[in-house]
Amino acid sequence: MKLILSFAIILFSGIQAFAQGDMPPHIKDKMTYPVLDFHPWVGVIPVENPALPYDPTLEYQVAIDLYGRVKDSTAIHPIILEVARTYNLGIANGVPKEKLKIAGVFHGGITPAIFTDEEYQKKYGIPNPNLPALAKLKEVGVEFYVCAQSMTFWNYSKDQITPMVSQAMSAKYAFITLDQKGYSYLDVSGD
Repeated sequence: MKLILSFAIILFSGIQAFAQGDMPPHIKDKMTYPVLDFHPWVGVIPVENPALPYDPTLEYQVAIDLYGRVKDSTAIHPIILEVARTYNLGIANGVPKEKLKIAGVFHGGITPAIFTDEEYQKKYGIPNPNLPALAKLKEVGVEFYVCAQSMTFWNYSKDQITPMVSQAMSAKYAFITLDQKGYSYLDVSGD
């Protein structure tokens, strides 16, 4: 599992350079969308007979570290796209949705990406483009948490955050708790 996650990190690093931009023509026609299809960059490229295919004896639990800043307030944040892509990769690898558990933990300067529409409009003048993506992810069972320490540091209140995201005491202890529950850590932020 850790090898798959290492490969995914390398792959995501290269893809993030294109995030939100045009998809290179050599992969555009190869992309498939096993479940989530709300953005071109949540697709996956099928691989015939991959190494490390789905193992029915394993639970696939991933804790995704979500940090950075809002760089383009008009688009879905790339780290949210990576959460969706991680889900699609699991399904494409044969993992049944019942055995795929993903938890995303927001912290640091990325917190405005999970503002309510009202708060996002106050800050950026437009509705929050991330909320429909978060809703789709919640529909497939992805859980989201935000670090209360980061919120306090940045002077944000719980009322400013979408109710789709639960407040955790801290990102550190969210990851420790998720690790103790069997989740593997994955950093897709690359910031």
